[in-house]
Amino acid sequence: MMVIGSGASHLREEIESLGVDLGKVEIRKFPDGEKYVRVLSFGEEATVVQSTYKPQDENILEALILGDALRESGFDRLRLVVPYLAYSRQDRVTKEGEPVSVRAVMRALGLYYDELYVVDVHNPKTLRFFPGKAVNLSPARAIAEYFREKLGEGIVLAPDKGARERAKAVAEKLGLEFSHFEKKRISPTEVQMRPVDIEVEGRNVLIVDDIISTGGTMIKAANLLRDMGAGKVFVAATHGVFAEGAIERVSEAVDELAVTNTIPTPVSKISIVPDIVKL
Repeated sequence: MMVIGSGASHLREEIESLGVDLGKVEIRKFPDGEKYVRVLSFGEEATVVQSTYKPQDENILEALILGDALRESGFDRLRLVVPYLAYSRQDRVTKEGEPVSVRAVMRALGLYYDELYVVDVHNPKTLRFFPGKAVNLSPARAIAEYFREKLGEGIVLAPDKGARERAKAVAEKLGLEFSHFEKKRISPTEVQMRPVDIEVEGRNVLIVDDIISTGGTMIKAANLLRDMGAGKVFVAATHGVFAEGAIERVSEAVDELAVTNTIPTPVSKISIVPDIVKL
């Protein structure tokens, strides 16, 4: 049985269309704003799908009390699928006194869930904080299929070395070359970006990353590729967090911007639902 949380309600219709058995759950708020859930379907195993984009804290708490309700109703084994995991970028201590916030979230979820599946978590090493089985789901297949015809015999680039493995995964699905941008500081106020060891002139380019927030790096990369004579420039990301105005700014700089539907946005054109229902 699969249970859809409020944070994944935008995926319900597509999940239902694939013939998945969806359990009945009542989710609402009390007048004071507290969340209320009630499980109305019963069984031994359940998969909860809950994305934790804004309001992040509310969606995380809902995942927790859904887990408690399912345990209370007699479910023996629970899996949690989190298309977008909030706090995933808070994965290290940078100043004394700070928490490792993603660790706190994963440990809390581990109180109720036996297995955790996260779509393209920011730092896969943080999955070790979850006490049970934890799996990072790659969106590479979905991104590759969406851009296959548009990109043609182009290349796939990561905006920095840290995202290189994501570009590699998409490129391998497409059978294309891949590389990443390297940043070199020219002065205290100027940073130069260049693709590493790859020719872009006359070729279509797909830039791939996990999260787009302000979009500044993507815009800078796209403008550089234009100056270097690239053909069409496409941008893809798993999670469209998007600060205000970022969609418009990035869209103006590239031929197409597309993200997956882990978070509902106007450019969430790539579906990860087929990968979720296969679990």
